[in-house]
Amino acid sequence: MKTHQYEAVVVGAGGAGLMAALYASKGGAKVAVISKLYPTRSHTGTAQGGIGAALGNLEEDKPLWHAYDTVKGGDYLADQNAVHVLAEEAIDAVIELEHMGLPFDRTPEGRISQRRFGGHTSNFGEKPVRRACHAADRTGHMILQTLYQQCIKQNVKFFDEFHVIDVIMNGGVCVGVIAVELGTGELHVFHSKATLFATGGWGRVWSVTSNAHSLTGDGAAVAFRRGVPMQDMEFYQFHPTGIYRMGILITEGVRGEGGVLINNRGERFMEKYAPNIKDLASRDVVSRAIYLEIREGRGIKGKDYVYLDITPETVNRYLAEAGETRRLDRETVEKKLPDILDFCRTYLGVDPVKEPMPIQPTAHYAMGGIPTNVDAEVVIDDKWTVLPGMYAAGEVACVSCHGANRLGTNSLVDLVVFGRRGGKAMAEYVKGIDYSPLPANPAADIEAEIARIRGSKGGTRPGVLRSAMQKTMMEGVGVFREEAGMQKSLDTIRELKSRFQTDLHIDDTGMKFNTDVIEAWELGCLLDLAESAAASALNRTESRGAHSREDFKQRDDEKWMVHTLISRPQGLAPDGGAASFEINTNKKVDQSLAESDERFKPKVRSY
Repeated sequence: MKTHQYEAVVVGAGGAGLMAALYASKGGAKVAVISKLYPTRSHTGTAQGGIGAALGNLEEDKPLWHAYDTVKGGDYLADQNAVHVLAEEAIDAVIELEHMGLPFDRTPEGRISQRRFGGHTSNFGEKPVRRACHAADRTGHMILQTLYQQCIKQNVKFFDEFHVIDVIMNGGVCVGVIAVELGTGELHVFHSKATLFATGGWGRVWSVTSNAHSLTGDGAAVAFRRGVPMQDMEFYQFHPTGIYRMGILITEGVRGEGGVLINNRGERFMEKYAPNIKDLASRDVVSRAIYLEIREGRGIKGKDYVYLDITPETVNRYLAEAGETRRLDRETVEKKLPDILDFCRTYLGVDPVKEPMPIQPTAHYAMGGIPTNVDAEVVIDDKWTVLPGMYAAGEVACVSCHGANRLGTNSLVDLVVFGRRGGKAMAEYVKGIDYSPLPANPAADIEAEIARIRGSKGGTRPGVLRSAMQKTMMEGVGVFREEAGMQKSLDTIRELKSRFQTDLHIDDTGMKFNTDVIEAWELGCLLDLAESAAASALNRTESRGAHSREDFKQRDDEKWMVHTLISRPQGLAPDGGAASFEINTNKKVDQSLAESDERFKPKVRSY
């Protein structure tokens, strides 16, 4: 078994991973990036509409207003010190990306262009503000390309198509990871002083998702199995506008450009749910509104979708009614939303400049994950105890700058701000310390688990278990939740985990590019995360942000202004039956901004 040694190892080559690798290498560390995909295929590339920063290029804006929107949009569960860092450092991060060569769209004066996005306002909620810096509707793709080029320039070492399947712990210190080389099936040990996980989310837990097939929560799951608690797993965002039945995302930038949501009566129904900000309300509000319209029989043609209308005729009618002077034309739509138009024309046979798009909410983003502080150091309890040598950034991490519901554009801000802080922290950490020793035979556990999966000849193929998991999570732990449905989903997940152990069937027993074995292992990760999400959701007896309970409809700040930390018994194999989870709700939400500004204190949300 080959062993590699690098001072800093970054797992995942999306925006957070590349930003961390870039800054760790600039800080003098010897850096390796391990990715199961070619870096520019990472999921950051699918982010469309923009990255939020209070540049004020088109109208007055302030980082404090950005922070307010983030806290309010997160239903007051966000740690306000992390929100303050996010909003303040967003400006410098975006300008830095521009200096690296990112081709942002421009105003006539040559400044970075900005558009409106849901939940972003000026003057503490007074009116929508143009804060999203964009490169057409390919903003994430441009960030990914730009950062990858910078890492190549900085001589960062890349191990592409190496899949990390375990983290190595020794004496309470993270000392590296185990990866399988997909092309050969061989295991590799990566020995490090500092390891940062930037492996993204786990949307594939649900059946309708905007997430790629590769987003299976690997980084979160391997940390979870090695004793790191997961934080706020009950909060998973359903983006309101996914392509009907497919889940492919239609960017919020469509609504930022004037697009409106329409029911089967031709009504712009968001005027009823959010009369001030309408279609640009935060994502949890809009997703629930769509589901309520469908539930009450106002879905299009009696089906589970509504329309998103960006046709110039419709948009201009509503702009005129609102007293706005600007008008939308076909050329502007084609210029600002080229990928969205292409998606709809290709997959739906719908031309959005002539007819509305059928959409439904789609599982999109994990607010929870590996708990960290603002320097991306992993913390393992309610006392903020740092786990030496382990870092996390991006969607896999929970710093918690998003609280119970992330605002649009803030995922890309999170990537670059906390990825950069993590890279700097790693570079500083590795200076002047020696490598901690590896344990004896560090790959023994995972080698045995992969061998078990490869040799499984039971009666159920992984795809059957995966479909059953996705169906039960969609039904019981989706946009709306209640105790009986969540308990049923939790029981089903535990039964599926038992079958994963005892009745799995693998057809391909080869070594090279064995997707049968790898996808089965990924399914184990998804089952672990599905179980922790359902258990955490069942435990939180209130509605807050993306966690909307029909049996506890009110937010309960007196009892639930806390984070959920869920831990499981250590061990690699997903255990069958009811795992003895420990749920800790002693980690209080930081409210440091509210201590000096009353506007940041919890209040009933209104739009």
